[in-house]
Amino acid sequence: MTTLMTILRLRGLRPISAISALGLALLVPVLLVSATASAQQSWQDNLAPLAAADWNYDRAAHLLERAGFGGTPDQIQALAAMPFDAAIHSLVYFDTAANPHLETFDHSGIHDPGLEPFPPSRPATTEMAREQGEALGIKVKSAGNRPLQPIVNKFFYWLRASSLETDRVAYWWANRMVSTNTPLQEKMALFWHGHYAVNEGKVRDYRKLLGELELFHAMGTGSFRDLMVAVARDPAMLSFLDAGVNVKGAPNENFAREIMELFTMGVGNYTESDIREGARAFTGWNYVDLDFVVNTAEHDDGVKTFLGRQGNFDGVDVIDIIIEQPVTAEYIAGKLYRFFVRDELDPELQRQLGNVLRESDYEIAALLETMFRSRDFYSAASVGTHIKSPVELVVSTYRKLGLDSAPGIPDFNQSTGALGQVLFRPPTVAGWAGGRSWVTPGLLLERGNFARDVLFPDINFIPGDRRNPSGEIQSVAQRIREGLDITSATQPAGIGAGQIMAESNMLADRDEDFNTRYGSFRGWQMAIERVKPIPRHTARLDLSGMVREQHLQTTAEVVDYLIARFMRVAPGPEARQMLIGFLDRELGTTSIDEAETYMEDALRMALHILMSQPEYQLG
Repeated sequence: MTTLMTILRLRGLRPISAISALGLALLVPVLLVSATASAQQSWQDNLAPLAAADWNYDRAAHLLERAGFGGTPDQIQALAAMPFDAAIHSLVYFDTAANPHLETFDHSGIHDPGLEPFPPSRPATTEMAREQGEALGIKVKSAGNRPLQPIVNKFFYWLRASSLETDRVAYWWANRMVSTNTPLQEKMALFWHGHYAVNEGKVRDYRKLLGELELFHAMGTGSFRDLMVAVARDPAMLSFLDAGVNVKGAPNENFAREIMELFTMGVGNYTESDIREGARAFTGWNYVDLDFVVNTAEHDDGVKTFLGRQGNFDGVDVIDIIIEQPVTAEYIAGKLYRFFVRDELDPELQRQLGNVLRESDYEIAALLETMFRSRDFYSAASVGTHIKSPVELVVSTYRKLGLDSAPGIPDFNQSTGALGQVLFRPPTVAGWAGGRSWVTPGLLLERGNFARDVLFPDINFIPGDRRNPSGEIQSVAQRIREGLDITSATQPAGIGAGQIMAESNMLADRDEDFNTRYGSFRGWQMAIERVKPIPRHTARLDLSGMVREQHLQTTAEVVDYLIARFMRVAPGPEARQMLIGFLDRELGTTSIDEAETYMEDALRMALHILMSQPEYQLG
């Protein structure tokens, strides 16, 4: 894949900034803002509202970048034209009716009731089948070869189908992020997705993951207390944190620990005793398929001592006690601040933000309104200092290009995955580390490659959801195509297709209840057959039309327009001049009128270089 470094070498140019010299400090940015440095310095850590007279296009661009995913110049101008308070109100107190074009998720129809409750493993599945005569809605064959094979096939089918359908949910969400008229709704859903991180690999049910995302869409800017209760009762979270084994007499501490450590209070604000007593309160909380249930026989209804309080507490009581702790509001406010404003947070400012959240009865919208109206939000310390996550980078790129949907080439999940983030697959219960972890030298090159794939789509692209998942399964498929039977086709990889197994081994295999490798292979086939494909259109770009529409006359004007449209932190004057020189050489002229009929590819190459810069990673 062609990288920025390769392009520059082929064109006889040096990189704008040595990526190794980034030092993960991302340079000293030249900000696209108009306020003086002295005024900006006085705004830092100041929650007083920005004066109406200080509201302008640049600050509207910053607001839309943080409260959403950026936008086109027309979208920014429309926000800037509104009075300051009205602009904030329109973003924070959004009307979901403004999105009549957004469609609900189109299920592939891959689930059936017989799959529930889905066993924890293949051995558990076959053991159930032997004991009960059926599993996953399929009866054991009464005679013939491999009587459990259809059941094993079905087990692997659901693993594969749920994973593929989860990819479709992620693509559907990406489309919402790109085309929504209420960007804060999606940005908050992204925040909560990292805060209440659950992983498809453990939950193994796309429906539960979709249900949790729908919770975030519906409740993301409402009451934090109500959201916390809803998440605690959510089947995706209950599955991820092992609620099924949290029972009276043998409480499992995973759920109670993560609620305090990651979701509400932070490390150091509770004791191990609080964890044990909290776990008792959540005993019996479980789910059946997609429904929350309380198994009363498994719930510990004894007296608990939790955070200095005593009583016959259940899970809701525990959450309410946590909400009463002053540290909870400060912890949540601090995490929201670091997501929307900047990583460095003064302790006194965090205390003030915690007070705002408490005094608003934990209404998230009220805290966001305070932050987005504050002078601190528009200070030099805040503007252009946020390193975009892979999802933010990809979505903001599409929005700034003026797209109305996420293209299928490049694949959204593969693109963000190459950059270190895949929706519904966080690395841990703590979500993604974020910040400077997003911009190692290698990942910066991958970010440039993403821009290349959007502007110059890969003609050899193979969709991930249609691709053979592993070499082992591919070899099984090839052997079957060559005419081998199941026994021969599923030989260990070390035995070549032309080699013959010992007759005794072949007979023994045919006498087995099932063939695991064949089940895995057949499961993928069944999943591909039933899961709907992701649309695979490319981004339909017309940079030449964009330039014509702006009536730009020279290559310098074009470069300045691209910088203003796509970047919140401008590259330095040397980089700007290099880009102008690059465009001059590619076009053979400085005149846009002269190059009007052939400028598209040169414009795309220039934009690729621009998007590959360290500064483009900042918002």
